[in-house]
This record gives sequence, C-alpha cells and structure tokens, in this order.
Amino acid sequence: MSEDTGFDIIDKRFARYVLGNAPIEKLADGIRWIEGLVWMGDWNTLLFQDLPRDRTLMWSETGGLSVWRFPSGQANGQARDRQGRVVFCSNRERALCRVEHDGSVRVLADRFEGRRLNSPNDVVVKSDGTIWFTDPVYGISNDYEGTRQASETAPGIYRLDPRSGELTLLSDRFDGPNGIAFSPDERRLYVAETGDQTKGDPVQVLRVFDVGADGRSLSSVRDFAKVSPGYTDGMAIDEDGNVWSSAGDGVHCLSPEGELLGRIRLPGTVSNLCFGGSPHLNRLFIGVSHSLYAVFLNRRGARWP
Repeated sequence: MSEDTGFDIIDKRFARYVLGNAPIEKLADGIRWIEGLVWMGDWNTLLFQDLPRDRTLMWSETGGLSVWRFPSGQANGQARDRQGRVVFCSNRERALCRVEHDGSVRVLADRFEGRRLNSPNDVVVKSDGTIWFTDPVYGISNDYEGTRQASETAPGIYRLDPRSGELTLLSDRFDGPNGIAFSPDERRLYVAETGDQTKGDPVQVLRVFDVGADGRSLSSVRDFAKVSPGYTDGMAIDEDGNVWSSAGDGVHCLSPEGELLGRIRLPGTVSNLCFGGSPHLNRLFIGVSHSLYAVFLNRRGARWP
C-alpha cells in the first residue's frame, strides 16, 4: 500500500481550507477495520470501532490508544445525544443502542412492526433529540463484521423518538443505506447508497433529501454526488455545509452544490471520518482501512442548532 499523502486542489475555494504547516498524521494502526468515529469534546477524546475485533477504541493526544468497551456488540456507527450519551449501531444485536452515563447499555430499537431490524449501520442525532439511522443488511451478510442471519425487512432509513419510543420508517428506497448526516441547518439529510454488495455492479451514490418543515419527514430525494474511485461510506459536514466524503483514494470535499473542491490523498480506502479537536472542531479524524489519520484544517466542523 502506497504511503502517498497530500492535498489535491481541484477548485480554488479548497486552497483556503489547507494549512501549509499542518501535516497529515498517522495516529494509530493495526486496526482490522475502522468505523464509527465520534468526537467526545468534554473528554478531549476520539471514540471509534475496530469492528471485526468487537472493540470500541479511544484515542487522545495525551493517552494514545486504548480500549473503551469490549465486547462492543460489534458496534458500527455512533453519535452523541443531547445528554452526552453515546448512541451506537450494533451489528451483533441488530439494534440501535445507547451507553448510559453509568456505563450500562440500553437497546433503543431492534424491531419495526414486529420484525427484526437488519443491522443498523450509521446514526445521527438531530437537535430535537430524535435519532436518525440507516439499516442495511451488511452486518448480517457475513460472520466477519457481525453474524450471518436472514433478513426480515427491507433496508431502510429510520427516525426514532427516544422519549416516546416511536420508530418511523422514512424511506425503503435504498439497496444499502449507509452513512448519514444532516446539513448544518438540518434542512437536508445526506444518505450514502452503497448498494447491494451481492450484485456485480451495485448502485453507489450519495443522495440528499429535503427535511420537511415539521422536522420529521423527508421529501425530494435526489442524487447529490458520485465519488470515484470508491464510494461514499461515511461523511463529515463542515461549518460551510461542505460534505467531506470517504472515497477509495482518501477524502473528497464536496461543496453544498455537490461540486468536487479537492481531495486529501491517503494510502488506502477511507471508511469513515469526523471533525473533532477541542475547542474548535478543526481537526479531521479519518479511518483509513486499518489506520487512524488526522489533519488540522482551516475550517471547523458543523455545530448543529
């Protein structure tokens, strides 16, 4: 695997995001497959998954790499709720779960209309406290990142109100809904379609929905961008509404109009990423296959209302 790293400026707007004296740093390696990066600002710590090893890891500038939870339930995507708790997707439990303040784990949702969910993959918490997540079949398709089992329902995108327990199916028009993120004003919802992996040519495109005025519904789904090489798996949103997408050759920065502004070249396939670093959220943490990378940017991650 090449160790080529650097920036490719496609559009002049991208040049102002790059800090000439801020290197692209490798922070850790030896991970089987990285997923679910989330920044814990009050801990000054990054949490992420070593999914095949069934571990949630933590990294900090002062403490380096350590294990936060084992077993993790083969946790995948994760986010923080408005009370500071970690909400995570569990491949093993086929469920959306939450780590309470005392360290106990609570299942928030594992069935829809009496049928088991497939394997919740990625999750985002809206400013009203509702939890939006994707549910493809990837975690039940093999025994490496989950447990091979039969699907009971079509892949979908869901909204959970944790106060009432109401689970709403928002869309089942995806073969493999994956990464999920809101625009800074929460008027758009981005969802990565990574397709049916059993097909020779799966549909792989980043799509965007309009969020209804009620803040609960979706409409006007459309293709936003197609990343190449590779595809959008995870993504992070900055303060300007740019989408920083995973790709086969690193990270691609897309404008709110879907234009490719630039790339961060990295030596492997990027799975997921997030903004972090206290107090400014100006450090992009990146899961590159089996290694954790980071780079400081002249841009901050989005802070939601």
